[in-house]
Order: sequence, then C-alpha cells, then structure tokens
Amino acid sequence: MEAKGWYFPVPPVEKHHHEVAVGQSELGFRALNMVAAADHLQTFMPKPIWGDNGTGMHVHQSLWKDGKPLFWDSNGKYVNLSEMALHYIGGILHHAPAICAFTNSTTNSYKRLVPGFEAPVNLAYSKGNRSAAIRIPMYHPTVPKYKRMEFRCPDALSNPYLAFAVCLMAGLDGIKNKISPGQPIDVDIYELSDEEKSAIKKTPGSLSQALDALEKDHAFLTAGGVFTEDFIEAYIKQKRAEVLRVETAPHPLEFIMYYHG
Repeated sequence: MEAKGWYFPVPPVEKHHHEVAVGQSELGFRALNMVAAADHLQTFMPKPIWGDNGTGMHVHQSLWKDGKPLFWDSNGKYVNLSEMALHYIGGILHHAPAICAFTNSTTNSYKRLVPGFEAPVNLAYSKGNRSAAIRIPMYHPTVPKYKRMEFRCPDALSNPYLAFAVCLMAGLDGIKNKISPGQPIDVDIYELSDEEKSAIKKTPGSLSQALDALEKDHAFLTAGGVFTEDFIEAYIKQKRAEVLRVETAPHPLEFIMYYHG
C-alpha cells in the first residue's frame, strides 16, 4: 500500500520519499491483510492544489494460499504473472468504471483523474507505465513473494473497507469468468498518436459517470451476498446527493471568473 499526501500514517513504514507536488511525500507501508490495511489508513484530499500533482492511494494486491503467492508463475508469459493474476487484473480493468464509484468516491477525486500530472487514467496494465491504471511492480521481479499488481486509480478519501472489498470482488470475478486483461502497454502512452490513445479505455470523467457505471455493472458485487442491492441503491443515492450539492453551489472561482471587476 502506498499513500501520497501531507500527513504521516501510523503503520510500519517500509519507505518514504519526497514526491512531485509541493510539500508532498510518498509513504509505503508493509503488506497487511485487507482489514488491517484499512484500519491504518489516513485521509487525504485527492486534488487539494490546482495545477499540481494530486494525492493517490496505490493499492497493491496479491492472493495467497497456504503461505504461497498465487500471482507468481515461473513460466508466466508476462513478467512471471500467473494466469490467475492476469484474470484478476482483467476483472479489475473490466469493472474499473464501476469500481471508481467506491475507490474514487468524491467529486474532488475526478479533479485528480485527468490526463497529465502522472494521473492513472488509462485502463490498461504495464510493468512500468505510470499513466496506466494497473502497474506491475518490478522491484524484485524474480522473487515470488513480491509478485503483485498495483491499482493506481484509488484515492484516500474513499472508504477503504468498501474500496478494498470492491477491488477483491472485481478481481475474483475476473478469475471466475477468465476475463482477459488484453495486452500490456509497455510504451509511453503520452507518445502515442491520438488514434492509438483513443483505443485505450479511460477512467470515468466524473463521479456522476462512475455512479452511472455502478448502476449498470454491480452483479459482481452482489455475488455471494457480499453487497446487497439495497446497499448499492442507497450508496448511489447518497453520492448523487453529494454531486448535486457541488453542482448547484456557487463556487469561489466563479466569482473570480464572472463577477470580479
């Protein structure tokens, strides 16, 4: 788990360093199970400063059984990822627009998820491309226990208990239905032609768009009764109320742009 922001969390920190934005640091803490990781998280605003890099929460994920990492395969076709890992990634990418309703759950979240500023807006996976929604860390590429995927879209204004559960359900759906993640994109996406860029699916452009996606795509969440239809309906209703409040409230910038003499 990595968090970028201005406040230091309490869990065991494995690494920390200055980041791109003014006064911004990156903190990476030791791998924990989902609930323990959520217990340790702090709150950060995704885009507190206009024109500067935002604050993300990179969620590293892997599955283990009987002490063995299931994402590792010494014969894996792509950077030693197992078929299970690729299908897990496929599930995340396939359901990403709906996932964003939970992992990027505020109107401010989408002021961070814009092209540029190293924002992961491209629904693709790569071993090195930081503009891709999913990155495969290569710090120790031949060590099985380090084999994992990093979902870079989320931010730390989300409810981590919900966000982590939603990611897991999407990944498991990918495994169950053998969803292909497609081919990795190991080129600089910013250097692609407009036509090539247009072929890559993008994250939602607003919370409203993410909620629209969730309304259409949530069967993977209700599988096994993990989430209920009532909960999802209530969640969407609450979040649409937040969108309406922001959209109908006069903004200080409007006074500068349209009123200030």
